[in-house]
Amino acid sequence: MRRIKWTHLVYFSNGPVLLIRAEKERVLFGFWRGKRLLHLEPRMTGGGKYELRPLALRRETQLERATVLELVRAAVALNETVGDPTGTA
Repeated sequence: MRRIKWTHLVYFSNGPVLLIRAEKERVLFGFWRGKRLLHLEPRMTGGGKYELRPLALRRETQLERATVLELVRAAVALNETVGDPTGTA
């Protein structure tokens, strides 16, 4: 399921999984359990609530479709196993 939340496109599966935020110079992919996904994409930076880690994509950023799919599948699987990362399920 997806919807606009916090003025961003957010995908849900047993809680939020992925946030997509488009800005003028970049697009952010924010994974709620990104801290646990760094082995798949070590360029995710920052920190915050719910283990959130964003990946900043700029015009020159190389990112394979297969990597995106692997990240999303792993994030969904974590929500299924661990539960809603916001604790509101």
